[in-house]
This record gives sequence, C-alpha cells and structure tokens, in this order.
Amino acid sequence: MSERKALVVGINDYPTCPLTGCCNDSEAIKDLLTNHGNGDPNFEVWKKDNVTTKGELRSLIEQCFEGDADVALFYYSGHGHIDSVGGYLVTPDFSSHDYGVSLQEVLAIANNSKCKERIIILDSCYSGFMGSISTAGQNTAIINEGVTILTASRNSETSMEIAGHGVFTSLLIEALKGGAADITGHVSIGGIYAFIDKALGPWEQRPVFKTNVTRFTSLREVNPQVDIKVIRKLCEYFATENDQFNLDPSYEPTNACNVEHKVVEPYAIKENTEKFADLQKLEGIGLVVPVSEEHMYFAAMNSKSCELTAIGKQYWRLVKKGRI
Repeated sequence: MSERKALVVGINDYPTCPLTGCCNDSEAIKDLLTNHGNGDPNFEVWKKDNVTTKGELRSLIEQCFEGDADVALFYYSGHGHIDSVGGYLVTPDFSSHDYGVSLQEVLAIANNSKCKERIIILDSCYSGFMGSISTAGQNTAIINEGVTILTASRNSETSMEIAGHGVFTSLLIEALKGGAADITGHVSIGGIYAFIDKALGPWEQRPVFKTNVTRFTSLREVNPQVDIKVIRKLCEYFATENDQFNLDPSYEPTNACNVEHKVVEPYAIKENTEKFADLQKLEGIGLVVPVSEEHMYFAAMNSKSCELTAIGKQYWRLVKKGRI
C-alpha cells in the first residue's frame, strides 16, 4: 500500500481581517482526502487550523514534505498577499513587510523534498504567483519533477468566499466527491483543474495549474458510473477498436411476446439483451455510439450496429493492454 500524507491548513482568526470559511474548507477537504468514496483509507491527513505564527506554518510545511512518501499534499485556505518582492501565505502574526511564509519558501521546500509526488493546493488571494518570476527577481518559476501546483486565482486576483466556503474550494469539494472523476472513478489533480476551469467563467477568478510530472496520480477514488467489469468487456464486444457490433431486434428486451406492443422477429433473447444492457451503459458514458440511428433502441430494432467513440477506442486499448 502506498504512503500518502496530507497537511490541511485553514486560517480564519486574523486579528484585523478575519475570514469565515477557511476552517470549513479545511474540514471538508480533510474528510474527503481521508477516505476513498467506498470508505477505504486514502491519505493520512494532519489538519491544523488557525495556525498562529509564520514559524509554525513554515515548520508544518517542512514536516509535510519530509521523508519519502509516495504522495505528499499541502492544502491551504487563508489570506494571501503579494508585494513588490513576491507572494505570501499570510499568518495571524503578520506585520508590515513580514506577512507570512513566502510562496518561494513553500515551493523550495516541495522542490527539495524526497517524496515522490508533491502537490500544493492554495485557496488564497494572489496564489497564482507561485511558479512565476516577480519584477524584483524572486524566482519561484523552477518547478522540479514531481511537483504540481493548483491555486485559486492568478497573481493579480483575489479569491472569493461564498456560502461558508471559498469559491475555489467549493468546486474542489465537488471535484473530489466525483465531479472530476474519470470513467473508472479516479480523481486526478489534472481532472480537478479541468473541472474547476470549466466552472469559472472568464470574468471570475481564474484557477492556475502548473506541473512537472510524467503522469497524474489519483487523489481519490469514487464509484465509477459503470461497473469496471462492464468496461473490461469492450474487447469482448469489439474485436478491434474499429469494429462495429451488429444489432438486431433480439437485443431489445421490450421486443418480447409478453410485452403489449408490436414486436418483430427475432424476439428478445436473454443472452443478447444482457449484452445490449452493457452496451447501453457504455453508451451512457460516451464510449459507444449507435451507427446511423439516434438511439440504441432504434439501432437494435432496425438491425443496425454500434461502434466505439474516440474515447471508447482509448479505453478499448487500455483494456487490451490489461491496464484496466
């Protein structure tokens, strides 16, 4: 079993500019990362809310990326700040010219970590500065292999709260619950970004995604829309990725003599209707499409066929290679 750990930080209690949703954010993210959708253990999460000092936050981040875990993840929800020198995660002990832990420090700690994959997720104002070069020359643009950054907004934008959560984290929560899951039920950081990116329009805060990885690790698994056993039948139903599966009325379960409507020969056959049920499920998730008909029902009743979509061909190849 892989070793996965996460540090989750939410800060509401700022002395002069308190926030209301950050601890709600951290609690929700902690709950979702701790277990997969079926209840199996996922990340070992360390949640620290209302960290009071810059030194404490810096120490926590260093501990997060210590060791050689397979995945180390740092999530932060709180104030962010940017000045002529660079960007910061603001802590309650901030003062003029000493705002908190710099984004340069956070990235340097992650870059130098021996953990195999390091993920930084920031829901704070101006957090998109991480991975940029400031006009003062502060270099946070070097992202070592294995490091991924996902931030709530660009370096010129604030991050908004609504209904007790940050706007960004509200979408992150929905993504982790399954909104960003692929067909097999895996939620990757790339899928999360795509989900959030589509939800936020051009006039709203824009998420920033920067990465230097050769593959996306699943952050959470949820129940797939279609049983994985059905997806594995792609190669059974389609001998090659370009094949068509021929249908006829015997595949339609309602085409039976005990159903009060017009039926045609060949009447429904149990073996065929079971296959047709699988094919309809695969159509529902975009892997299969009827040929020359709008619906699978008419493809069967009119003895047409169905075929794999472009994404269906991709999953056919994955099944063929034994990767699913």
